[in-house]
This record gives sequence, C-alpha cells and structure tokens, in this order.
Amino acid sequence: EHRLFRLAENLCLNLALSLREVMLVKKELKGATTEFTETLNRVMVVNLAFTIKTRGIAEFEQLVLLPPAIEQILSNSQHCWSGKTIEHFPPFLRDAVASRPDKRSQTIQGWQQAEVAVMQQCRQLLSPNADPSYVVTYINHGLPQYRQYLCAGAWVLMDGHPDSINKGTLAHVLKEFSPEEVTANVYIMIDVLLYHIQLQQQHGHLLQDLLLRASACLALFLWNQELLPFDIVLLALADRDDDTAALRLVVGLLLDRPEFQQRVQNYCMSHKQQEHWLNPGPFQRPDPQQALGVHLIGKDRFPVFFDEMSVRALPVIPLIVYRLIENDATETAEKLLAVYSALLVYHPSRFSFVRDTLAYFYDHLPNKLVMRLLSCLDLTKIPFSEAFLQHVGSTNSGLYFAADYFTNLLVNLVNNVIPPLSDTPNVNSASVDNLGTHSGGSKGQAGTSTMPFNSPENAKVFYQYQDPGTYAQLVLETAVIELLSLPPPPNQIVFTLFHAAVRVQPSYDQLHSHIHATQIGSCGHIQNPRSPLLPTSPTAASVDSLSGNVGSVSSLTASANVVNTSNAAPLAVPSSLMIQACGLLLAQLPSPFHRPLYTEAARIFKECWWMTDPKKLHIELDAAYGYSAWDPSWAAEDDTSTVIGNTVSLLHAFASNLPFEWLEGLHTVITLQRPITSIAQLRLSFRIIGPLLPRLVISRPLFSKTLALLFTTMADVFGRNSQVSSPVDPIEISDLIDFLHHAVMFEVQASGKPKPETLMLCSKAVDRLRPDLQPLFKHLTTDPNVSIYAATHPKLTQRPPSPLMGVM
Repeated sequence: EHRLFRLAENLCLNLALSLREVMLVKKELKGATTEFTETLNRVMVVNLAFTIKTRGIAEFEQLVLLPPAIEQILSNSQHCWSGKTIEHFPPFLRDAVASRPDKRSQTIQGWQQAEVAVMQQCRQLLSPNADPSYVVTYINHGLPQYRQYLCAGAWVLMDGHPDSINKGTLAHVLKEFSPEEVTANVYIMIDVLLYHIQLQQQHGHLLQDLLLRASACLALFLWNQELLPFDIVLLALADRDDDTAALRLVVGLLLDRPEFQQRVQNYCMSHKQQEHWLNPGPFQRPDPQQALGVHLIGKDRFPVFFDEMSVRALPVIPLIVYRLIENDATETAEKLLAVYSALLVYHPSRFSFVRDTLAYFYDHLPNKLVMRLLSCLDLTKIPFSEAFLQHVGSTNSGLYFAADYFTNLLVNLVNNVIPPLSDTPNVNSASVDNLGTHSGGSKGQAGTSTMPFNSPENAKVFYQYQDPGTYAQLVLETAVIELLSLPPPPNQIVFTLFHAAVRVQPSYDQLHSHIHATQIGSCGHIQNPRSPLLPTSPTAASVDSLSGNVGSVSSLTASANVVNTSNAAPLAVPSSLMIQACGLLLAQLPSPFHRPLYTEAARIFKECWWMTDPKKLHIELDAAYGYSAWDPSWAAEDDTSTVIGNTVSLLHAFASNLPFEWLEGLHTVITLQRPITSIAQLRLSFRIIGPLLPRLVISRPLFSKTLALLFTTMADVFGRNSQVSSPVDPIEISDLIDFLHHAVMFEVQASGKPKPETLMLCSKAVDRLRPDLQPLFKHLTTDPNVSIYAATHPKLTQRPPSPLMGVM
C-alpha cells in the first residue's frame, strides 16, 4: 500500500534525523542495515554530517566501520550533493562524497532519447477522453524504461495548464506503480522540470513568470489533487539547491501559496494539547479523510502520529532550513521558521534540532536567525539562566556577559549534572570518573548519570522531557545551547570558562568557615592565586577523597544555583567540581571551541615562572612539578591548589568526555609549547598526554602519533641538537624512561611483545637522543643484539630471502 509505505518512510525520516551518534553497523555490512530508499539514503548522509561535525565519532570501532557503511549507502543512492552543501560537511564525509559524478546530465539525456515515445503514450493515456482499455494495457504491459518518465511526461504535456490532462487517470496509474517507482518518477520529474525552465529562459521567458506557473501546477499536484507525495517532492527540489529555481519553488510552495499553510493552521487549531504524550486518555483521531487526504485513506490501520499530512512535514522543514542556510538565504530561513513555528511545536526532537543547527552552522548564523531558532523552544519549560533569557528578550545583539554569568553556568552544572559529594547511597568513588567515560560512546552520556538527590526535579518521569530524556541531560544541553547562541567569539567564551574553572579556590576549611565566596570582578579579571602559577594534575577527583572531609559541601553549593543578576558574586564551589563541570561542558561543544582551549592551556604552561626561570635549580623545579601532580581535590584540602595543576586537570576532564575522533587535537597543547626547554616542562607534557595512551592503543595510527610526540618532546631536551644549556643526569628522568617502556608495552601481540612497527618507530626516535641516553632505550629498538624483543620477534629476526629464489 502506498499509504503504509509513505507513513513508514516518513517515520524513518524522523528516526534517522533523531540519531545522535554514529550508528553501529554490522561488521559484514549485509542485510537491511543500509538498504534504504533513495530519500532515506540522502537523509542518512545529511544526518551523519550533522552527527560527525557536532558530536564527533565516539568510538574507534565506528571509525573503522563507518567508511564501508557510507560507501554502501552511497552505492544505493544516485544523488550528488551541491558544492555549498558539501562545504559544510565534515572532512571525513566531504572526501567520501566530493568525487561522486553528477548524473543529472544522464537523466536529461535519457529523457531526451525517450521523450518522443513517452509523450505519445502520455497523450493516449492522459487525454480527457482516453480509452479505458489503453489504460489497462499501459498498466499491465507498459515498458519499464518508459514508466519512469510518466510524471515528467505528464508535466510537459500539461505545460502550465492543469486542466489539459486527465488527473483521475494519472492518479489511477500511479496507484498501480510501486512506491519506489513513484519516488523515481518524482526525482526525474523535478530534473526535467528544472531543465525545461532553463530552456524557456533561453527563449526569453521571465524566470518569475515561469516559477509562478510551475508553483501553481505543483500546488495542484501536491495539495489539491494530492497526486504525488508532497514531502518527497519538496525534498527533491531542495536537493537541487545548486539550481536557483529549485529553492525558489520550495519557498513559493511553502511561503507564497496558501494551500499548505491553511492545512497547518487547521491542524494546530484542532490539536490544542501540544504535549500529546502527557495526555492520559485515549487518542482522539480527527476524521481520516480530512487528516489523510482522499488517496491515503485506509480501512483498517490508523497509525497514531504520522497519519496527518501536516505532521508529515516535520522532518522536511528542518532539511529545507538547512539548504536555505547553506545558500546564504538566512532571511528566508528565518521567515520559514516563523510561519511554521506553531507546527514545529509538535516536532519529536525540536530541542535537538535547535541545538544541532546552532552547532552545525556555528559562526554562519546571523543573530536574528539564532533568536528565531530559540523561539522554536518553550523557553519557560527549559532551565535557561535568567541572564540568558534577558539576552533573548533584548534588542541589543551585542549584550556583554560578565564572568559571573559563566561561573554561574558551571555552578548550575555542578548542582544538577555532576554527582553530589555528600555521603549518599548509590554514589560510589567512581561516579565522577564514570560521568565522562565512553562505555556506549556518547559525548553527552554524562547527562544520563544519577540525578543529584537535592534536585527538585528528582521525581519527574523521563518522558516529561521527550528530548532530551533526563533532567540532567536537559541541563547540560541547555548550557550548550546558551553558549552556542552567545554573541562573543568562541575564544572569549572559552577563555572566561577556562579561568572560571582553573582559578585557585579557597580551601575546603575556608569554605566551611566563611560565608562569603571569593570575588570575581565584573570585568572578568581572575583573582590572583596565593601561590604563583604552580601546577596540580589529573582529573581523578575521586569522591572518596572528598566525602570524608567535605561533609555538607553539596548543600553549600546548592545554594549557589542562582543566576547572578546583581553585583553580588556567586558562592565558591570546590575546584575539582568546577573543573569536572567545565571539562564536561567544553567537550559537548563543536570543534571551533577546542582550539582556543588548547591555545590558552599552552599559554598558561609556557608563561609559568618555573618553566621559564633559568636561575631555578632542578630540585626546585622538580618540587614545583610535584605540586602539579597532586589530585585537585587533595590539593584543595592542603591549600596547595595552583592554576597549572587545575589546567592539567581540566584537560583531563575534557579529554575523558571527548569522542575518540577528536582526541588527536590534544596534541596541539604540546606542539604549541615546543621546543620543550626543561625537565619540568617535559614531565608536564608526559602528564598531559600520558593518561590518554590506554584509550588510544586501539588505534594504531593515533597511538603511533602520540608515542612519536612523546619521544619528540624528549628529544627537545635530551636530543643530539638540544638547546638545553645545563647537562642533566639521565637518572633524573628514570620515571619518564619507565613510562615510555610501559607505553610501548601497551601495544602487544598475543605473544606479549611490541609490534615491529612500534619498535621501528622507537629505533628512529632513540637515534635522535644523546649518546649517553640511548643505552637506556636499546631494549625498545629493532637491533636483535641488544633488544630482547627484537631478538625473539619472528618478523625482525628472519633472514631476507635469497635473490636466487627470484624474490626480492
């Protein structure tokens, strides 16, 4: 049945667009995994572009399986995306689709070859006095190579005069086609339509007149006679966005003509209950003929949600908005959202639609369109901060946000997303670390963690937040939407968040003994730490280390969950929690926010006095580095927190929430500091990258790059051409040597030996080191005389074959 097929296809469009991470495909890539319709294949590619660009590829397994899956999707699709669409694709997907041939010329050539025969059939079939016996003959014995051109032939035969063809016969014949045949007819008809508009322009006809005539005929086909599936026609036109007439036709059908707008108005007036999923009573269906249209009425089955012509436009409108933005028609996109704002209330994932649109087109949206996107949400039911709501309601697009705004944003995450510190059941020592781990592979996975017991939303059931599903996730994603909507450039936003998290907080004892918190100036100046830029380290802020000493700190921080709208400063929150919240939040943001984080972290490290002061003894620098290795919660207890240490902790909190695809960006923090000029700075580099190695070992290329970077930083200090003036005894870096040994041993074969490629990499790296340091790494080289690994590795010890055997 056409009706059931279109309903299922429309439902699949919504499901495909609601996917928030790269789907896990079957390893053998067989079965129905990627066997979609042409329309679904196109939408899947667009959704993959959004997911990869805005959320990243979470797991290495997905990185491996995704290329063949995309190849199979593309092999089942004939479409070639326009240059403006591909320009916004992530590089991973852009490379896969950029070389696809545009088959439009083949389609037009095939139409020209078949046009004479097709038009002859259409005149016999669609004339007002057509012979009924010929209709039966055409349905039963029509040639397949001509059936695909039926709609195109009907369009040309009509020539702007809908009354010139027998629309009843056309509807009867189309019902005898399979749904896939109708879809193919639609795509070919759109190409032929646009081709004929170009021809008529060449003959002196005005484009505006041609568009008005085409729009009127399409409206008759779609809204009045309902001969063709309107959602497929609109998507087919939008996919030809490199033809100026195509998008103008879409705009004409949705904005300039009243037919569909009236349908939407009637639907919204008859459905007062917007949050239909909260209605406990039975679903009240309107009259089927009025809801579905004549040609889709069924007798038995009435699916609940998408059996309505207006609601079937829900997955279509966002896709058209994307095309308008890509073609710089942002004013038209804003008008389209304004006209259909009442319908978008029923969108099953409108929150994610707003969030992903802001992230995907970040830095390409004018403020007016950003505000229009936000107006699609019910702002009163979403936990936006008071300052942000004032910004949304203000006419001043350049509104300045003080540092207190960003601090309050992090405090709100501490109160509602980060698990509480107090001794409570169901909160164990791994809660904070589990918050950002990738067991299932979603950056926003933290939002699904245990809800704080002090939250007033604790009793709300999950389906009251249809998208996202939990209150903690809602708070986290709301903060993301706020940051994506702010007028400042990303480097200013990241800078303020960065220093709000890493600034040295009072000790826990001071938090208990003083009511007033540390002040942050309204201009964003950070209070000077009591000990000059010393360090503290990874993100292992365990709850066990805090619960015995903090007591009721969570109740203290709970009172800070108030937006600072006056000159009063927010209460101080323990550094470890602010660091966790900031790292988690930054990891949800798209890649334009990552580079400023790496740049600011590298600047902090390079400008630290114990990195740059040549007069300091090595023992003093080692002592200073020792502070940087402290857990931030322990450092807070001992009142030894430092900006450097908190910065390292922030990088680790950030990395633990990043998808696998984006982990390589952390190398930037190290490369921006090179050349490394001291052992303390070298140790800090190892401290930043070291915790990532166990996660990177699954990816051979990324693991090799990271290991090579560590050896390169060591060569900066202990290389043959090192610029470090004072010689250092190798015994002083025995811990780094041991670490590199264990790093190499992360990657082992079944025999427990390093891979030969890793030993080759180490051999080249060791050759760059000072002669007195090389013997300490000889066991990691490919020399079988000094390396037990090389001597017992079959690939490294086997003799080369004799040239006499004919094999080189």
